[in-house]
Amino acid sequence: MINADDFSTIKNSVMLQGFTDEDLGNLAAVCDKREMAEGTTVFIENMPGESLFLVKKGTIRISKMFAEGDEKTLIVLGPEDIFGEMAVIDGLPRSATARVAEDAELISLKKKDLEKLRNEDAHLALKLVSNIVRVFSKRVREANEEYRDMLIWSMQKS
Repeated sequence: MINADDFSTIKNSVMLQGFTDEDLGNLAAVCDKREMAEGTTVFIENMPGESLFLVKKGTIRISKMFAEGDEKTLIVLGPEDIFGEMAVIDGLPRSATARVAEDAELISLKKKDLEKLRNEDAHLALKLVSNIVRVFSKRVREANEEYRDMLIWSMQKS
């Protein structure tokens, strides 16, 4: 468990948009904090997912394995960014690997704790899930734009 002060330096995170001080206190009651050294693996692609993470300090590299062990960095995240959010929504295996690129402090929320929050404070849980969906939607739109650009580029090359 953490306290609301742990959110003080990252209050502008999309995950926390629209949260009151009371909301932050209630959310803190179901979150944990993890300090991780550079090079540490947070999770690996295809492993079961159970938590999302909010970066308080440091950087996280999200990558995906391709043919013959070739790993490609998809994005590097920093303070106020979230990752692993699909795990608390669908509970399916991880779609990518997350590694600490620079010593990090992460705030984590487990799927079971989101469900507990939903039962105890449905209004706060709805705010949180809405913010998570906002992040996810932005990423899907950006990926679609990149895919479109890649298709245009490949058509110009042929």
